[in-house]
Amino acid sequence: MKITPPETDNELFVRLRAGDESAFVALYRRRQGAIYRFVLHMSRSPAVAEDVTQEVFVALLRDACGYDPDRGTLSGYLFGIARKLLLRQIERGRVDVPLESDSEDAAVAELAVAGNALEDLTHREGIEGLRRAVGTLPRRYREVVVLCDLEEVDYADAARALGCPIGTVRSRLHRARALLLDKLNRECHPGPNVSALNPIRCSI
Repeated sequence: MKITPPETDNELFVRLRAGDESAFVALYRRRQGAIYRFVLHMSRSPAVAEDVTQEVFVALLRDACGYDPDRGTLSGYLFGIARKLLLRQIERGRVDVPLESDSEDAAVAELAVAGNALEDLTHREGIEGLRRAVGTLPRRYREVVVLCDLEEVDYADAARALGCPIGTVRSRLHRARALLLDKLNRECHPGPNVSALNPIRCSI
């Protein structure tokens, strides 16, 4: 018996725009979880994640829906809508997201870390430690980690969702992984409080 492959997102979208409610339900079931997790990681608020996720899919039903298959995938488009809606929530003060930090940028610039080093540490220390560390990242780094590492979105879709070049996604992801590795290492192997140490003076 020949097995019919599942419809693509674009095929479902075409049926949805033609008024097929079952296509909307199928798309929602397929993509809702990833959108919800993205917003939850970024906002740390289940209520905000639920609201934004609902708004994302309602946007697909509007006549002004701007999705163009020639410009990228539907998944990337949905993440982009979710990000814009989340930024509005941040502007309204409903979401408290860490801002960018020059000191963290400086620390990251000194780290030369391969992605597999972070992966190895994550396997040893557990995914929960990684999730906690991700929650402390500045927004621009948290976005790329959640999209590319946790949701496994490809760089092209992530770039479209974030409204930046692919090279910027790669650069931010490298810096984000370096920050995470540093945070996880400090969690696992906390060093002494430097300010609490008495200096040792050498006399010649």
